[in-house]
Amino acid sequence: MDHVVRFFLSTTGALVCLLAAIAWIWRRPQSAPARRTLFTIAIAYTLFSVYAVPSAIALALSAGYHPFTAADAPGAGRTALVVLGAEAIRIDGWDEHLSLSLMSSVAASRVLEAWRVYRLIAPAVVVSSGGVPHEGESSVPSGENMRDELVRLGIPDSRIIVETASRDTHDEAVIIAPMLRERGIEHLVLVTSQTHMRRSLAVFRAQGWSAVPAIAPDPAFAAGWRAWLLPSTEGLDLSHQVMHELLGLPYYWVRGWEHW
Repeated sequence: MDHVVRFFLSTTGALVCLLAAIAWIWRRPQSAPARRTLFTIAIAYTLFSVYAVPSAIALALSAGYHPFTAADAPGAGRTALVVLGAEAIRIDGWDEHLSLSLMSSVAASRVLEAWRVYRLIAPAVVVSSGGVPHEGESSVPSGENMRDELVRLGIPDSRIIVETASRDTHDEAVIIAPMLRERGIEHLVLVTSQTHMRRSLAVFRAQGWSAVPAIAPDPAFAAGWRAWLLPSTEGLDLSHQVMHELLGLPYYWVRGWEHW
């Protein structure tokens, strides 16, 4: 399902839909439904691609959460800081065996938030989580990419646990929960994007952990008005993230993977 959503909320999907509507009008120039369809597609993709529109929905999804402060720190006891992964960006060279896997802007914002929270609470361990989301991909797992950046920012490698077996948020919670218990962890601070936080907390709660949320900022929250109000690929990307959550919340609930 996510592949379908990703396709339609992309520039390729937009062009395919527009060309299909144009072809319909070309074949039936007097067709009122064809003209209405073209108009609807144009308006829909304009809204999907204007960053402010999905951003408003993202804010609604994250209602009740606020940037983590020292006052939000858990009480006495061993605390783990868990950073959930996001898909990497694969860059290939001319040599078929030469490639790089870079963090996406979403993963980078989570890493920056993890570094900020780390300095506030000095957790016993940091879990950098995230495997390769789709079978057959050869990119470096998100957990490894984020670990490297966390170390570069100043977190000792000895404090970081890397989890790379997961493919989705449910996997992350199922894998990480026993890891923390084995290490005597009593409290959990969870770092992920504000749009993703509600589902993530519910999944970890289903595994017996009442996590403290630390929402990572929207990567474009400090951008100028043009970036927010003019159509862009970034707007389509955020629309995909929002739609992923709007579909993921009921799907996880039906599967029994959430606890509210």
